[in-house]
Amino acid sequence: MISISGIRASSLLLAAIVFLQVSFSLFYIVDMAMEIFGIRKVAVSWEFRETVQIVTIIGLLLGAFLGIVVLKHIGQSLREVDNRMLAASGQFHKLMRRRFEEWGLSPSEKDVALFTIKGLSNSEIAQVRGKSIGTIKAQCNAIYQKANVSGRTQLVSHFIEELVAESNEAALDET
Repeated sequence: MISISGIRASSLLLAAIVFLQVSFSLFYIVDMAMEIFGIRKVAVSWEFRETVQIVTIIGLLLGAFLGIVVLKHIGQSLREVDNRMLAASGQFHKLMRRRFEEWGLSPSEKDVALFTIKGLSNSEIAQVRGKSIGTIKAQCNAIYQKANVSGRTQLVSHFIEELVAESNEAALDET
């Protein structure tokens, strides 16, 4: 639903306007074809033509106006989603830093934990950090021990659960 000056325009109204625009467009196409090929059997009165033209103009203007309103609404929605994503991203980053500090991770372990959370494999982390896979595996095991989790999946799950819990608490505080 879209709000237009306090009036709610449903998708049914939008569909009706599109239907009218298509109908009148088809009328003009058929009228022109009949004129070109000389197959018109009944003359169309000028009053009828002008009425159709006025209604068509109103439909086109209404369609353009509603199109602008819909585009503005979509733009606002995109900005809201973008702002929420930035907030969530910032919250996730803060949460990670806080947990890394609480767990007492070394700078190297923090890097490895971050890459792990981002979904890189041990071999990819080793390649990025210029270390051996054995070193990365040892650092991962130290991270899992300090975080009190059994593996990569639980590590990621820990952050997701905590972020969702904080998000739910914030939502409850707003109400």
